[in-house]
Amino acid sequence: MGGVCETQLARVTAFSSHLWMEGHRLSYFCCKRWTPCLSRSCIMLLLMSILISSTVVGGLQVIGGNITVVQGETTVLPCKLIDSTEHLTQISWQRMTKGNPQNENFFIVLDKTGPQFVNGRDERFKFVGNFNEKHASMQLSNATLMDEGIYTCIFTLFPIGNRMTEIPLNLLVPPVTSLKGHHPTLGDNEVVLATCTAAGSKPPATVRWLTGTLAENVKPTFNSYMHDNDTTTTVSSLFGVPTREINSRSVQCVVTSAASSKEETLSITIQVLCGYPNTFQFHM
Repeated sequence: MGGVCETQLARVTAFSSHLWMEGHRLSYFCCKRWTPCLSRSCIMLLLMSILISSTVVGGLQVIGGNITVVQGETTVLPCKLIDSTEHLTQISWQRMTKGNPQNENFFIVLDKTGPQFVNGRDERFKFVGNFNEKHASMQLSNATLMDEGIYTCIFTLFPIGNRMTEIPLNLLVPPVTSLKGHHPTLGDNEVVLATCTAAGSKPPATVRWLTGTLAENVKPTFNSYMHDNDTTTTVSSLFGVPTREINSRSVQCVVTSAASSKEETLSITIQVLCGYPNTFQFHM
C-alpha cells in the first residue's frame, strides 16, 4: 500500500501545473483509503501541497528601478506588478524626500474613482500607468533637488494584502560656471592670473585648464566646498609670475559635469598691467 502512495506522489510531481490541487486530492484519497501510508508519504504530500501554494502566491513581483534625472527635466518613476492573479483594489504612492523628510502618502488610484492626490496637489506628477494592467508608473516633470529621495509604490491586493517596492530618485544638478581674470601688475612674484568656478553642482564638477605653451609658466590650484543641499562648488585658480611673456596670452577653463552631456569651455586672455594697477596694459 505504501507503493501506491509513492506512485500517486510521482504523478503529482510530473504535472507541476496542477500540483497544488492534485496534492490536496491525493492526500485525502491516500489517507482515507490506505491508512498505513499516513505515517510518511501522506504527510510529505500535504507539506508539498502547502509549499507549492505558498510559492504561487509569493511568485508575484513588483518591478521598480533606480532613477536619475537632471534638475529641471522630466522622468518616469516605473512600477509594475507581474505574475499576479489577485484582485487589485488600490495603488498607492508614498515619498520621503529632501522637501518632505517624513514619509507620506501623496497619490492613490482606485478602481472606480481613478487617480487622485492626497495631502495636497503637485501637478508636476502625472499617473501614466494602467490600473487594469497593474501598471502604476508616475511621471514627474520639472524635477528639483527637493524631489530627491525614496518613492514607494504599493499595490493592495485581495486577499493577500500589500505588495510594494521602493524607487530611489537621484538628482543631477549642472554647475553655474564663470571665469574671471585678475589683471595683475608686472612683477617677480607668483600671483593669481585667473579663477574658474563651477558652482552648485551635483555631483561635483571637474575643472581643468588648457594652457598651451604656457604650461611651464603657470600652475593651477583646486578647492571644493560642499553646501547644505549636497551640491558642491569647485574653484580653480591659475597662478603664475606676471611677466611680459604671458601678457595677452589666452587660456581656457574646461568644466565637465555628470549633469551635462557636453563639456563647457571658457576662454580668457591674460592681461598684465605695467606700473600701478588699473593704469595701462602691455600691448604686444
